[in-house]
Amino acid sequence: MAQPAEKAYYRFGVLFFNCLLTFGSYFCFDIPSVLQDQFQGNLTCSNATVINGTVDCVVGLGMNPQQYNLLYAIYAWTNAVVVIIAGFMIDKLGNRFGVFLFSFLCVLGSSLFALGSHFRGTPYLLPLMLTGRLLFGSGNGSLTIVQNRITAFWFKGKELALAFGLTLAFSRLGSVLNFFLTQNFEEKYGMQWTLWGGTLLCVLGFISAIVVSTLDKVGMKQLGLDGAIQEQSRKVRIQDVRLLSLRYWLLVLTIMFFYNGIFPFIADASKFIQDKYDGYSQKEAAYIAGAVYDSSLVLSAIVGILIDFVGLRGIFAVACAVLTLPVFGLLAFSFVPPLVCTIWLGITYSFAASSMWPSIPLVVPQATLGTAMGLATSIQMVGIGVSNLVVGQILGSKSSETKIPLWRWQRMMIFMLANTISCIVTSVVLNVVDHRQGGTLNKTTKKSVQAESDSDREPLTQGEEEPNNDEDDEALRSNSINS
Repeated sequence: MAQPAEKAYYRFGVLFFNCLLTFGSYFCFDIPSVLQDQFQGNLTCSNATVINGTVDCVVGLGMNPQQYNLLYAIYAWTNAVVVIIAGFMIDKLGNRFGVFLFSFLCVLGSSLFALGSHFRGTPYLLPLMLTGRLLFGSGNGSLTIVQNRITAFWFKGKELALAFGLTLAFSRLGSVLNFFLTQNFEEKYGMQWTLWGGTLLCVLGFISAIVVSTLDKVGMKQLGLDGAIQEQSRKVRIQDVRLLSLRYWLLVLTIMFFYNGIFPFIADASKFIQDKYDGYSQKEAAYIAGAVYDSSLVLSAIVGILIDFVGLRGIFAVACAVLTLPVFGLLAFSFVPPLVCTIWLGITYSFAASSMWPSIPLVVPQATLGTAMGLATSIQMVGIGVSNLVVGQILGSKSSETKIPLWRWQRMMIFMLANTISCIVTSVVLNVVDHRQGGTLNKTTKKSVQAESDSDREPLTQGEEEPNNDEDDEALRSNSINS
């Protein structure tokens, strides 16, 4: 009789709670974007001007654009360092260790960030909030690695892109609700309670970590893989990074350049829309900026099913980069309604996320999947961190109470264009190399599933002869390495 862990309902139950791991943290991540005026508003409105009977002033934390972008940059830089270590630790110590540690760091970091808002007008505000973002970044980026590793184990060869798409959709649901609800909540209860509300959602992620860890442990025992997983984990070495192929590194660069244009843009999109286009309030601008996440929320699962059906992940990666190119051109040099551009960007983002990240398990030895995911996230965050710093320099260091000149916004969009062009180049080279090495990324449906199954049997070290008379043990190791 089949064990419950072998049933589809069990793995989708694991997926549900796995998705909830990052729901709250993604909500928290972009709270500064929605409340950009409050973060960069004046400490006092005593010298404010009155225009048409309205006071032209927002009372806030008094940050300038550079300090505001530093909140995003320190998150990215911390991720870049921590996720490398985290990926190896997860491979070595297991998923259960990872979900508890990193979900707790999300709670601790978001708590410190919220606490910092109570020190408005003091020297302690920025250090406290930066420390909070540092701890939050250490937890959230690493938590995503555990989440992807759990997904890859339970759905290897079974709706993998769909599972990744649903995971992204739940995460983006947090982002979407942030853009729709945070502004109204802040107007009613104030910034401090808004930030503490985000912390409460991170606590939901910690509770989900307890549930998914229990389901994962019970499922492993029912499948008879728990002991084999621990044995395989002991074999993981940091030197295994050398086994990562050229396709892997090209895929990582493609991801980095694509995301360099997405997250730094969203961080400043609300301010950009208000400065360039007439007639948009902060709330309306936040809704429009959030359309990137709205689109990905709606499309991620559908796109995942499509990619599971047709394969062609490498071709989708190129197409996403090419179709993103006009978005930043329109934002820089035209007055096309911003909603058109943000929805367009959300569509290409959905295809990119559902085609690029699920490709990593196809091109790396599976015993080092956590390390590979950690390195990919690290390099992605290095790129995003650099991009946030560059954007901060482009936009200047003065207070955002006055409009940032249009020419500065144009330079920012040109910088985004440069990243997108780089993404096109690396994705094209990736497809060329992949074609020469068997075309794993562009295999269609059945061949793609076979490729996933074959990758399970990749040895941990290259050139190592595998015993021919121990097929049962080898099959057991193959199924366990991705836990």
